[in-house]
Amino acid sequence: MVETILTKRPPLRRFFLLKPNQILKSEMKQKIACIAIVVKDYDEAIEFYTSKLNFALLEDTRLNEEKRWVLVSPPGSDGCSLLLAKAANDEQKSRIGNQTGGRVFLFLNTDNFERDYQSLISKGVNIIRKPSVEPYGTVAVFEDLYGNLWDLIEPAK
Repeated sequence: MVETILTKRPPLRRFFLLKPNQILKSEMKQKIACIAIVVKDYDEAIEFYTSKLNFALLEDTRLNEEKRWVLVSPPGSDGCSLLLAKAANDEQKSRIGNQTGGRVFLFLNTDNFERDYQSLISKGVNIIRKPSVEPYGTVAVFEDLYGNLWDLIEPAK
């Protein structure tokens, strides 16, 4: 009986990494426009991302007395941006700096690892893991002003 069950198993599926231009075409077109990151204060977060990481401030719109729509993006990016979202209650405040339970949260690709790594160091950004060369590229882990972990990656060619 065990033999019968094993012979009727479906074949294993294999998954391959696709480049964006290899994704199957369809009528539907979607993209992730922004990712929210919970912050303590809008202005200190803007200062960190624009001064330490060289991000551009794309938008800063006041929605009401307490809430703003603040978008920042890495230099040269035409993709997903970060929405800086100020914590509005104790539950949200508890997530500041640890939105992923201690795992790396965001992945910042670069075309020049050494340039950007040295920039992080010169601007006093805390490096958590020194650079290493991995099969997927050169990577180092740093933290933002609240402790969220980021990978700086120059993908392997």
